Amino acid sequence: MSTEAPVAQNPTFAPGSPARRADNRRIVAVASGKGGVGKTWLSITLSHALARAGRRVLLFDGDLGLANIDIQLGLMPEHDLGGVIATGADLGAAVTPVPATGFDVVAGKSGSGALSSLTRQEVAALRQGVIDLSPRYDNVIIDIGAGIDTTQLILASTGGTVLVVATDEPTSLTDAYAFIKVAGKLMPRPDLRVVINMATSRAEGERTYATLKRACESFLKFTPPLAGIIRRDNKVKDAIRYQTPFLTRHPHAEAAGDVEALAAELLKPPT
Repeated sequence: MSTEAPVAQNPTFAPGSPARRADNRRIVAVASGKGGVGKTWLSITLSHALARAGRRVLLFDGDLGLANIDIQLGLMPEHDLGGVIATGADLGAAVTPVPATGFDVVAGKSGSGALSSLTRQEVAALRQGVIDLSPRYDNVIIDIGAGIDTTQLILASTGGTVLVVATDEPTSLTDAYAFIKVAGKLMPRPDLRVVINMATSRAEGERTYATLKRACESFLKFTPPLAGIIRRDNKVKDAIRYQTPFLTRHPHAEAAGDVEALAAELLKPPT
């Protein structure tokens, strides 16, 4: 597994910025170095699991280039991030309640690449908007686009916890390592954790994590802990196809239990 990480432009997290002073422990960013690892599905299902546990949850679609949370949930939101950016409205104007799941969503702009060309200042403003909304909720989940560009790193820095999602594919592990390396250097006091998705078994998921752990131990000064293993489940595709929340359509599936276990892990008080 290659350990060379591309160099991203430093987002410059100013020590005195409002975002640094905010208590962001309730915010969880879900990131990945590579697309196709099930990150958006996990963000939705994790939000649902937290809501079912009695938490007030906001899910923010931060995949600015390929937003699709609204599609997976079968939503047609009246307001979205595109409108917020175009009008300069408060981010709260784009909050859409999802009664079927019990959590709120800030949707991206589906079918448009306009948000992928935001300036660094505009992305930072969105980041601050999420932080400003967070006191209304027990948890805020941010689904971040794949990669380690400045946009992804700015949004990832919003989270008190960053879940790095990977699969057993060598390219996924290499890109997850790259994200961990760059984020670990640029983010202040990062709480990075790894989620192995689409594992054929728990044992296979543990082996996959061990591969990533060895690379981190060999080349980095820190190793993100394993937050959870989500087993591969064909029922996931069924729920996505029918644009229905996974925990609603298949509440007793193995993957459903795995995500609920991940939610319980995140709710544990810090040690």
